[in-house]
Parts: sequence; structure tokens; C-alpha cells
Amino acid sequence: MRTPLLLTAGLVVLAASQARAADPDGQQIYKQMCSRCHGPAGEGTKKVPAPLVGDRSVPQLAALIDRTMPEDDPDKLDAAGSKAVAAYISEAFYSPAAQARLKPPRVELSRLTVNQFRQAVADVVAGFRPAAKPDDRRGLAADYSNGRNPGAKRLAGRVDPGVNFDFGTAAPAFDPEPKEKPDPAQFSVRWEGSVLAPDTGVYEFTVRTDHAARLWVNDAKKPLVDAWVKSGSDTEFRGSVFLLAGRAYPLRLEFSKAKQGVDDSKKNPNPPPKPAQVALMWKRPGRVVEVVAARHLSPAKAPEVCVVETPFPPDDRSLGWERGTAVSKEWDAAATDAALEAVGYVLARLPELAGVGQNDKDRATKLRDFCARFAERAFRRPLSADERRVFVDRVFDAVPDPDAAAKRVLLFALKSPRFLYPDAGTLPEPYAVAARLALVLWDAAPDAELLAAAAASKLGTRDEVVKQAERMLSDPRAKTKLREFLLTWLKLDHAPDLAKDAKRYPGFDPAVAADLRTSLELFLDDVVWADGSDFRKLLLSDETYLNGRLAKFYGADLPADAGFTKVKWEPGKRAGVVTHPYVLSALAYTDVSSPIHRGVFVARGLLGITIRPPTDAFTPLAADLHPKLTTRERVALQTKPHACAGCHAVMNPLGFALENFDAAGRFREKEGDKPVDVSGSYDTRAGETAKFAGGPELARFLAASPETSAAFVERLFHHYVKQPVMAYGVDRPDKLEKYLSENGHSVRKLVVEVAATAALPKPPK
Repeated sequence: MRTPLLLTAGLVVLAASQARAADPDGQQIYKQMCSRCHGPAGEGTKKVPAPLVGDRSVPQLAALIDRTMPEDDPDKLDAAGSKAVAAYISEAFYSPAAQARLKPPRVELSRLTVNQFRQAVADVVAGFRPAAKPDDRRGLAADYSNGRNPGAKRLAGRVDPGVNFDFGTAAPAFDPEPKEKPDPAQFSVRWEGSVLAPDTGVYEFTVRTDHAARLWVNDAKKPLVDAWVKSGSDTEFRGSVFLLAGRAYPLRLEFSKAKQGVDDSKKNPNPPPKPAQVALMWKRPGRVVEVVAARHLSPAKAPEVCVVETPFPPDDRSLGWERGTAVSKEWDAAATDAALEAVGYVLARLPELAGVGQNDKDRATKLRDFCARFAERAFRRPLSADERRVFVDRVFDAVPDPDAAAKRVLLFALKSPRFLYPDAGTLPEPYAVAARLALVLWDAAPDAELLAAAAASKLGTRDEVVKQAERMLSDPRAKTKLREFLLTWLKLDHAPDLAKDAKRYPGFDPAVAADLRTSLELFLDDVVWADGSDFRKLLLSDETYLNGRLAKFYGADLPADAGFTKVKWEPGKRAGVVTHPYVLSALAYTDVSSPIHRGVFVARGLLGITIRPPTDAFTPLAADLHPKLTTRERVALQTKPHACAGCHAVMNPLGFALENFDAAGRFREKEGDKPVDVSGSYDTRAGETAKFAGGPELARFLAASPETSAAFVERLFHHYVKQPVMAYGVDRPDKLEKYLSENGHSVRKLVVEVAATAALPKPPK
């Protein structure tokens, strides 16, 4: 019986051997058909200079090759050959894992970014001022008085949600009424507290009033707006100030209604009261003038902030995220000018910051101590006795004028590599952890509590670091950085111009565009700071923030004067950020929608697919040239050529699923007299084809796709840490994605995990 069995086994082995011999050889196919254009190792050639690297999976790469390669005759290679060469390319040099194997990424030495420089200087100086007391109330503390001078004859105090009052000819109303009757002819108000800046840049504040007013912002001595002594008929008074995002700035506004013009009280002792109105408005960077909303105001008085305004060259963003690796003469000159600006600010406020008077007998000693503490704050750690002697005492001993010596020490501290390169290896490990943690979560310097934890050696374990990170998330700087990331994730970190054709979209004006931006920001904040902080709700939520103006344009049921309210709007038609009207408007032309822009956003932004820009200039087919075609049909016609097929086969079907929304993000079922076709598809990394119709179905696919969460995790890491994620381990992306999945898809928990990963001792280089 053994002979037949042996014969059968031999035949099986022979058949398998023959089958293997018939299998396509991916390496050989690449050498014969691909290397002439892409180079022997995918490095590129003169014909195709771009290196052959990317993030498509083997099935996706095989499908692309099967459709488009070889470029001169795609039919030369069958499906089996395409799959074989895709597997070889991916393993040899194409995939991120292959690239990491060939050239292992590492944590690069980096300087402070521009924002980190400014934030760190602000923190160094803030260490010499008392911290603001926490106050969860929104608005400004208001003191109302009779008479023209604020505070002279106090009537009542309260917290006003904002300053936007039209008193008419009446006196302010109170509940309960004050003991003294308010005088409608002469009264005054002082509003005090702080204003939180949501963006970094120049803010133009406007006080609108027909009476006297003056406004202070981040400077208690010099008014930003001074209309206390008025002449003429102007009712709007403006002043501009540069502010850093995520920080609260002291603000005081005084208003006085009094008799104006020539005093004719003898002729007319009881004149009728004049009308009065006052409003506090601002123009945020890239926005329109609007009333400062309560969410940006606090009755708590914040200390003044040292804000460096010196312009810098932009940071490097060549890898898709901001980082501080490039050092040029221009950057070094800007850093010097910025340091001089900061030192000048400090020297002008020495009595406040150093507690030293001009005529104090021990002025030199106090300045030495102040400079030593300043250097410690700048270096993010205590100075040793030898360091104090070298950095501080030697300068004061050599320079007779203590003020000149102080200037040298302060300037040296802010120009020192110990300040500019916070992770250059000069910090003891607990302080290095504190510095990294502060940079990751705040883009700033460690606070007193973090430095105290470092001094007590309580930053050595993951649990200790996580505890600090969770505390730090409640700081406005952390909330601002998370919002900045989400806007970057949506490719909206720079507010786009949302101008629309006035004939096609009457009523869509700059105010509506600004409201749409606010609506999106409120939605993002609401999701990530909710109890669950579930990443998937960013894609699935059926709730939107609308106000009266947006409701009128988009057909929602809200009063015309309604403030921003969270509503369930157009259920079954909208889902999360994918169908938010701000996102849809930004990804459209002035007159028509753009499936290509929307498809690129979904593919590149949400799914993390690398899509190179077109090699030739692209001009969309004008609608009036093909009046009988829908936008979808025009796009399909224009991108039909072979040269377009590779990328547009991915982009177009994703963008087509959002064609239910016009250029302003309004829902539609027809375009012209044709029904809108919203069928779409996507070839996943697993080699399957997902199909969907309309925005909600697309959103559900994205929320469930591991590709979406993987792209989100990687981009969040890069935004926060400003280093390659694989430098912390080739498997780090997979670990973080698994962490997100196992922790309820919590965005906040993911941020903490990323912070702990980057803050704890770095992996060996």
C-alpha cells in the first residue's frame, strides 16, 4: 500500500512545485516593466523623479497597477502580475514600514517653534506674577454707578455675559432694584475681567458708543481705546493688539453717559435724557467684526501677559506638520530681536516683577537673585552653584551697572541653547520629562506644579506622568491646542475665503461665513470635551450649532435673534464634520460644488491616503459650457483620461457621495432638473469595496474604518509631538490605534497617552 501513497505524495509535491514556478515573480516584473521609470529601488528617474513611496496597502496598490501600469500599455500585466509586483514593491521600499526599515526614523533635535518661543517667554515672565484665581463664570464683572465717573456713586454689581447694550433714554435695569434710584441722564459702568484669545494674531477691538468710553487690554496703564473726551460724531473707536492663543488677558472697559456739549443747565435745568448705547466688539484674526461673546470672557482678573510680537520666518511644515528643525540666519536674527523685545519688557517692569525699586540699597543683590530665578525658569530647571556663578554672578561682578548686568543675563538666558533647544540633553531626567510634557500639551514651559513634581522626582513612572497630563488638559492652552489640531485635521487651520456667488447664494455674506466657522468650532469643542470624548461622534453626530442668522440661510427653525444653540438639524441628511456646512462650503467653488475637493479632503484628510497634486494646471469645466450636465457628470467627463484615472478613481467616488450639498453646504435632492446621484465607493486597504450613498452613509463608513482612526492617531501625534511617530517604535502607530479603540475612542485619553509616550525617556537613537 505504500507505493501508491508515495506516488500520490510525489505527484502532489510536483504539482505544487509547478504551481509555484508558474506564480509571477514580483521582483522580476518590477525589473522588467517598472524600473526604467521608477529606478531599481523606487528612487525615481528623470522621467518620473518622485520616489516610489506611499501608504497604499498591497490590494490597493495592486488595483492601481492593474488599472494604470505599465503606463504605455496597462494590458501587458494581468491581475496576478499586478498583485505580485505590488507585494514586492510594498515590502522592498514602498510602504511606511519598508521605509522605516531602510532608514529608521529617529527623534530629531529641534528648536522651539515660533509659537513655542512666544508661549515659553510668556510663561517665564508669568512665573513672577500671581496666578489668576479660577472662575467658571462667563462674562465680565460690572459695576454700575450714578454720575459720570465709574465707581463714584456705586449702584449695583453683577456679571454681564457681554457688553452689547442699547439703554435708549432709560437708566440701566436691575433685579433687584438698588436702594438709590438710577439716573437716566448720568450714569457710568466699569466692566472688568479677562478675555480669552482663541487664536494667535492681531485682534482689532472696537468700542461702539455715542458717549464716552475707554478700553484697556493686557495693559492696565495705557488704554487701547480712549474716547473719554469726545469730539465729533464718531461712534466707533478701534485699537489693535497682538495676542497669543489659549491665554486670558486682563480687560477693563469704562463707559460714561453724561451731559455733552455746552453746559446750558441754567437755561434748561431739566433736559430730556439723551439715548445711550455701548458695545464691545472685536475682529479676530481672519474674521469679521462681531460682539465679544460670553464664552471668551471671564469676570476673573488675569495678570498681564508678556507677548512677543517680533515676526519670525515660518516653521518647517514639509512633512505635513509644524516642526522646529530648520535654523537659518533669518531665524537666528528673529530670535535675537524677540529676546531683546522680551528683555525690554521685563526691564520696564522690574519693580513689579523683581520687587525692586530704583533707589533700593540692596538693588544689585535683588537683581542678581531675580536674574538667577529668571534663568531657572528659562532653562526649566534649578541652577547649580557653578552655573549660577558662571551665568549670573560673574556678569554682575564684571559690570558695575546692575541694570546693564541684568540685561546681559536676561538676554543670555533667552538666547541660550538651554532655552531654545529644550530637549538637547542638558536637563536632568525629571525636568526633561516636565519640559516635554509642557511642550506636548501646551507648546509652553512647565508650570510651578510640574516643576515641583520634577523636583520631588514624581515624574518617573507612566502613572505619575498621566496624572499630570490629565490635570494639564483643563488648562485653556491645552483646549486651544486640541481645537487647533482638529482644524488642522480638517485642513481648516487657515480660515479659507468662503465667498459665494451673490446671485446664486443671496444672503451668504462674510457674517454668515464667520458664523459657520464659529458653528464648527463649537461643535468640535462640544464633542471632544463631552464625557465620552468619542472620536466617532465627530463623524456621526446629528447635532449642529446654529444661530438665528444661520438658521435663516439654511432653513432651520430658530428665532432671528437666537444665539448659538445646539440643534438636531436635518436628521438623516447630515452627520458630523463630513456634512457640516462650513466644511462643505470651504470645499467648493464660489458657484458650484466640487466633488474633487471634497473627495481629496476625505481621501487625504480623513483616510490618510497620499495623493500627489496634479502635474498640470487644472481648470474645471465651466458649467455654462455643459449646461445639461450635472457637476458629477462634468467631473467624470474631465477626469476620464488615462493620466487622471489613478488618483481620481479614489477621489471622485468619495466626493460624489457629498453631491447632495451645494456650494454653500445646503441640502439638495436635485441639481437643475436632474436628481442628484450620490452613490460612491472606496477600495479599502483590506481589498474590499465599500459602497455608500450620501453623506450619512459615507460618515458611517469612515467612523467604522480602521483607516480613518489610524490616520487620525498619526496626525494627532505629529501635531502634538512634532516628531515622527515611528521614531518612538515602528509599532507605535498600531499601539496608539489599539489604545484609542480600547478606551472608548476617547480623544482626550488619546492625547494623554500621546503626551505620556513623548514625555517619558526617549527611545535610544
